[in-house]
Amino acid sequence: MSQLKSFAIPTTMRAAVYRGIDDVRVETVPVPEIGAGEVLVKIHTCGICGTDLKKIHTGSHAAPRIFGHEMAGTIVQVGAGVTQFAVGDRVMAYHHIPCGACYYCRKQTFAQCEVYKHVGCTAGFAPSGGGFAEYIRVMDWIVRDGLVRIPDGVPFEQAAFIEPVNTCYKAIERLHLQADETVLVIGQGAIGILLAALAQRTGATVYTSDLYAERHAVAARFGLSHPLDARGDVVAAMHAATEGRGADVVLVAVPGNALITLAMAAVRPGGRVVLFAATQHEEAPFDPAAVCMDEKTLMGSYSASVAINSEVARLVLEGYSTGFDLTPLISHRFSIEEAVAAIDLASHPQPDSMKIVIQPGA
Repeated sequence: MSQLKSFAIPTTMRAAVYRGIDDVRVETVPVPEIGAGEVLVKIHTCGICGTDLKKIHTGSHAAPRIFGHEMAGTIVQVGAGVTQFAVGDRVMAYHHIPCGACYYCRKQTFAQCEVYKHVGCTAGFAPSGGGFAEYIRVMDWIVRDGLVRIPDGVPFEQAAFIEPVNTCYKAIERLHLQADETVLVIGQGAIGILLAALAQRTGATVYTSDLYAERHAVAARFGLSHPLDARGDVVAAMHAATEGRGADVVLVAVPGNALITLAMAAVRPGGRVVLFAATQHEEAPFDPAAVCMDEKTLMGSYSASVAINSEVARLVLEGYSTGFDLTPLISHRFSIEEAVAAIDLASHPQPDSMKIVIQPGA
């Protein structure tokens, strides 16, 4: 894009401000100012993530804050020294990027890096992503390594999936799935469908479990053709499908301790269970002998991996026109003025609700 392109930038904007537990208000706040090496992005689309909801409902983070991190928009201002991006560029922004040099980075456990834990995008207050606002300030280390340019012809809605796809791709990559393996994904919200679709791309046979036929219908659009009604005996179904062994892998894509028990029962001896949505610290029962004697592996996967940023960007951006269009996962779109209603719906999912997005710039 040409540096000659310019945008009128207001001094204030509308944002969904977290003021306390279960208290989010749409308010007028200052547009953040940027410094050297930084950019200002006008947000078009931001998805609501389960981690946003956890923070809002549990008070794990001090107020006030502006959450939202599955975001895409347009650069409207660049700071001194920014040469790789220009005003007018359409971009997706990661909110976490690791240092690349610490012990955890050397072990490629990026989410445990102290720099990674610092949020590099903000709409004001303590940096918390900021996608639930009209504008965000993207800090210098994110500009260097965490901004992804969106090609013409790819909608912001597709690009906003890059961060959640990265988290799912990371989990699937860790499993080293083989074509003769059988996978069960518990939960078919947007994240569960992403996990299942990515697992199926490895050649594995994928079964999906959910309570709602409406969600299985969306999953079918991604080629997922082995739906299981979660109200039935999912464990028995998986054993019947695998000559009595159980699934090679079970991915738990929704929170709930009872689902850990179900997953451990559904997986074969020597199989792997991945907790993907267990982000609340608490005690959860499981049979230790199933881990020891049955050699079942219970593992976790959390957040994104910078090591696959480029691969994921290609998959999502090129996929829009080559069979990996993710926009059907979006069931509801809300304006910034409707952000409280959007968060309420995401917090109380319905059979027909999938990915819910706030679109300050639509």
